Amino acid sequence: MHGSVNIIYKKYPDQNYSVIFNKKTGYFVRAEDKGFPEPLWAKHGPELLDISITNWCDQGCSFCYRKSTTRGSHMSLSDYDFIMKQAKELDVFQVALGGGNPNQHPEFIEILETTVKYGIVPCYTTNGRGLTPEILKATKEFCGSVAISAYEPYSEFRSHLEKLFEYDIKANVHFVTDSKSIDTAISWLKNPPSFLKGINSLIFLNYKPIGRKPDLSLLLKDTEKIKEFYSLVGLNKNVLKIGFDSCSISGVVKYLDVNSNFYEGCDAGRFSAFIDENLRMMPCSFMTNNNWYGDLREVSMLDIWQNNEFFKKYRNNILNNGCTSCSFQKTCMGGCPFIEELSQCDWKDDRLGLNFKTK
Repeated sequence: MHGSVNIIYKKYPDQNYSVIFNKKTGYFVRAEDKGFPEPLWAKHGPELLDISITNWCDQGCSFCYRKSTTRGSHMSLSDYDFIMKQAKELDVFQVALGGGNPNQHPEFIEILETTVKYGIVPCYTTNGRGLTPEILKATKEFCGSVAISAYEPYSEFRSHLEKLFEYDIKANVHFVTDSKSIDTAISWLKNPPSFLKGINSLIFLNYKPIGRKPDLSLLLKDTEKIKEFYSLVGLNKNVLKIGFDSCSISGVVKYLDVNSNFYEGCDAGRFSAFIDENLRMMPCSFMTNNNWYGDLREVSMLDIWQNNEFFKKYRNNILNNGCTSCSFQKTCMGGCPFIEELSQCDWKDDRLGLNFKTK
């Protein structure tokens, strides 16, 4: 790697592409060499790691995909350092710290310091609880971005944002869209509420029916509401900065008029990976209820990334997504390669139960 203190440039001649990453702004570009296609995955290792440093949380949300409670365990600082050492060797640029509620990890500040020590940028998503002055000061000093999760009835929501604003920290808002909350999302887009004032961006996350109380009825599949939602997103693009998780890709490509150079399909197992508090490494954080993982206590991060059977299977699902006749196939890549029901473009009424792609 070379460049200024904040600009990282790295070339991978074996796969004919380069990356540029601005550690200060988060700007990231993956550019293939002239005449070559963009690689399906980064053989050297993930560019981003999603890390659950704790499964402790006192919110008790019914839709929590990690089933986090106050009995949840914390990752040790030594284990985290162990991860970061390998992450640096594999050219990981950023880590997304999650949980549970990550900032309520008893050694959260030390975790931020450790991340930066290895030249990696830490980011995190929080429910807003536990944002002490010490945490906020460390966040301002070390973090690239922070996201607040928006939950009904939004009574604590604005107060958490205000704490971040007091320290001049840019705050993103994460909002889970499902068959019920989509009405709230639509109303926000029609008339942005005052409690969103000052945020950096509003990120919509597609509901995943896993975790403590998976509910298939919450899957977003009302075509008319989906169309209305995305049409309002298009109208608000100059009012609010709006983003989506990759689990919404099938809806984004079908209903939004956006240059495909600015988004891509699922990058789990291709350019990112998840590690839980027990050092289990898997392609995606939404796979924690099955055995699709490699154990970092037994196998190196690079070996899991390159050779683990489940990482290979995940990438194969992306390659063989069955959407060859679709004009959006190149960008969407079949939507979620693990849970077919997350698709917002091709619903079939005869589906029963979750159809995990395990082929």
